[in-house]
Amino acid sequence: MTDPEYAGAESTVPGAGRIREGDLTPIKPVESELLVVTGMSGAGRSTAANALEDHGWYVVENLPPQMLGTLAELMSRMPQSLPKLAVVVDVRSKALFADIRDSLNALSASGISFRVLFLDASDETLVRRFEQGRRPHPLQGNGRMLDGIAAERELLADMKSVSEMVLDTSTLNVHELGSAVTELFSESGPVVLRLTVMSFGFKYGLPVDANFVADVRFLPNPHWVPQLRPHTGLDRDVSDFVLIENNAAEFVDRYVHALEPVLDGYRRENKHYATIAVGCTGGKHRSVAVASELAKRLAQLPRVTVSTRHRDLGRE
Repeated sequence: MTDPEYAGAESTVPGAGRIREGDLTPIKPVESELLVVTGMSGAGRSTAANALEDHGWYVVENLPPQMLGTLAELMSRMPQSLPKLAVVVDVRSKALFADIRDSLNALSASGISFRVLFLDASDETLVRRFEQGRRPHPLQGNGRMLDGIAAERELLADMKSVSEMVLDTSTLNVHELGSAVTELFSESGPVVLRLTVMSFGFKYGLPVDANFVADVRFLPNPHWVPQLRPHTGLDRDVSDFVLIENNAAEFVDRYVHALEPVLDGYRRENKHYATIAVGCTGGKHRSVAVASELAKRLAQLPRVTVSTRHRDLGRE
C-alpha cells in the first residue's frame, strides 16, 4: 500500500532502478503562514512590511479585505511559492475596510489559519509623525488631525480586540520597530510563543500593549537607600537588595507558577506573543530587577522564547 507522504513505496521510475520501501525519506508538506498586518495609520505598517519582506515574506499592501480569501486560496495551492504571505489591510481601502471582520471570519470558516498583527501608537505620537511627514490623516477630511485619529480608533476597535499580537510603537524608531518585527517573524516555521518582559514606571503610564501587569511597588524602594539610589535594577547590589533581602524571589516563583496554565492556554488557542509588564514608581530599581529575574525564570519553560525590555530606564 502506498503512503501518500512518500514519493512511491514500490514504484519504478523511468531511467532509474526499482525503489524499495525504506529507501525513501518522508517528504514533509510545506506549511504556509498567513499574517494580516493592520493598525493605526502612522503606527509603522510600512516599516513592518519592509522588515517582513527582508526576511522572505511575500508582502501585499493595501489589499481590499474582500480579496483576502482569493489570495489565501492561492497561497494554499502554491505553498512552495508562497510559504510566507503578509497582507497589509488598513483604512486606505475606505468603505471596503468595513467588511474586514466578515473576510476574516470567512477565512476561519474555510479552515485557513492566520494571525493578526495590530500596530498601535499614542495619539501624541501619531500627530507628531504625521506633522513630520507633512501629510494629512487619511480620515481627517476637513476636520482636525485628532478627529481623523479618533475616527480610525473607533473603526479599528473591534480588530484590535481580536488581534493576536498588539505592538505599541510609540517609543520605537523605525530601526527599533524593524528589529521588533524581525524578532517576531524572522525564524523559519511558525513561532511557538514569544514573551516580552517589560519593566516600566507607573508615573510614565501603563504600557498599552501589556497582556499582564505586575505591580511591585509593595517592595521596599532602593531609591531611599543613599548608596543604592544612583544604581539601577541591572546592578548586582540593587538586584540583591530587591530579590534577596526582601524575598521578592518568592513573588517571582508564585507569579511564574500562576502564568504557566495561561501560557499553555495561549498555545492551545494559537496565540504566539504576549507582553508581561512589571511596574514600580519610576521604572529604575524594583521593576527592572524583578523583570530581569522573571525573564530568566520564564525562559526555563518549554516552547517559549523570552526577551527583556526596560521601557523607562534612564528617564529619571
